[in-house]
Amino acid sequence: MPLYVYSITAATHPCRLDGLTGVGTDPAPVRAITAGRLRAVVSDVDEEIRPKRRDLTAHQEVQDRLIADGTVLPLQFGYTAPDDRAVSEVLLEHADGYLAALERLRNCAEHHVKASQDEEALLREILGGSDRARQLNERIKAGDADPRLPLELGELVAAEVGERQERLAAGLVESLVALAEDHSVRAPSDGDILNISLLVHDDNKDAFLRAETRLADQTERVRFRFNGPLPPYSFV
Repeated sequence: MPLYVYSITAATHPCRLDGLTGVGTDPAPVRAITAGRLRAVVSDVDEEIRPKRRDLTAHQEVQDRLIADGTVLPLQFGYTAPDDRAVSEVLLEHADGYLAALERLRNCAEHHVKASQDEEALLREILGGSDRARQLNERIKAGDADPRLPLELGELVAAEVGERQERLAAGLVESLVALAEDHSVRAPSDGDILNISLLVHDDNKDAFLRAETRLADQTERVRFRFNGPLPPYSFV
C-alpha cells in the first residue's frame, strides 16, 4: 500500500506515536519503519494527498510529537512512497547523509522572523529628508502637469525605499544570526522587508528569544512576526 512519509529519525528515537492518525480522508495510524540505524515515520494512504487544512494539521502534529522527544528530519508536506520496502531501501542507501544531517540538527529548532515597515511613515521621512523629492512632490500638488514629474518622483522614492530597507534588514539579520547555528534568508514578499529562518541550538534558545524581544522594543516603525521553535524544515 502507498505510504505518506512525515519524517526521518534515528532508530534510537522513541517515536511515541500512540493515538496519532495521519493524513487523508480515512486517516490510518501513524507508524515507524526501521532500517539499520534509521526510522521513517509513515502512514498508509489510498488517495492523492492535497494540502487541505486537516491534512496540513495532521502533518504538523506528527512533527510536533516527534520533535518533543528528539532530533528529526521533517519532510515538507506531500512526500509519498510506494511501499514499506521502498522506504527501507532509501533509508539504507542514504544512511550516511541522513545520520550526518541528524547530527548537525541535534538539539536545534527553527525560528522564523518576518518584519514589515510602516510605508506611509517611511514615505513621509523620505519626502522630508530629500530636497529633490520634496520639490517634485510640491510641484505635483501645485498642479504642474509635466508627465515626467510623477515618474521621476516615483523612481527616486522607490530607489530610496529599497536602499533604506536593505540597510535596515541587514542590521536586523546581524543582531540575530550571531545566536544561530545557521540561517537562511528568503526574498521578502507581501510588503515585508525581512524573511529569515534561523537554526537555534537549545542552549541559545533563551538568549535568542530575549534578543527577539529587544529587537522589537528597540526598532521603531517596524512590525515583527516571530514564530518558533519549529521543526527545522529549512535546514533539511
